[in-house]
Amino acid sequence: MLLSTSDSGSVDNSRWRERQRELIVSLQAHPLLMVFRPDVQDLRAMDASHTRLCGWIDQLADRGVRHVELAWSDSPRWSDLIRGLQQRHPRLRFGVASVRCQRALEQTAALGLTFAMSPCLDAVLMDLARRLDLVLVPGVMTPTEIQRAVDWGCELVKVFPATTLGIEYHRLLAAPMAPLPFMIAAGGLRADGVKAWLAAGYDAIALGRSAIVAERLDPALDDWLA
Repeated sequence: MLLSTSDSGSVDNSRWRERQRELIVSLQAHPLLMVFRPDVQDLRAMDASHTRLCGWIDQLADRGVRHVELAWSDSPRWSDLIRGLQQRHPRLRFGVASVRCQRALEQTAALGLTFAMSPCLDAVLMDLARRLDLVLVPGVMTPTEIQRAVDWGCELVKVFPATTLGIEYHRLLAAPMAPLPFMIAAGGLRADGVKAWLAAGYDAIALGRSAIVAERLDPALDDWLA
């Protein structure tokens, strides 16, 4: 039976909490996450280094990006793709995006990855993540969801979809809900907005495929990384 998120006393959460803080420290040093969804060609490739996805990640690694999320897929080739990318870029901190089921979390842990993100706030998934000593950053949209995540022990949350909520959302939350957890803005953001969203109070920014233009990094992102 899964542990209730309202009762963490019966298990040792120390490693789980430590990993949350490790991720926070890493993101404070470099507050950018790049998020990609592997396509059919990526998943079919026998060698990860021959994929377009790998080409993009090579560019990011060369420019000093530290955090890359890859969307989970139920393809039997997904784990092989992730292993190939891990071997090619051992210094990158890989995580898994779009986690909405227990199998995704279990595969994340089996690959030795330490964090994952979900578009939603799910008690069953949070319980399993804690048991696996795996950081699962939940997607939150409302003050109630943020408070619930904090009550469950989450020190990081993903504000999603950020562009729908607006750049001023952090400021509106800050006074009535301080202290806020570590807030990652995600969903619809573009490279030319990274500086503005960070200046608005968000602790980190997640960018997707829009940061790649004609197979190269968006020049706006390149300027920020310089």
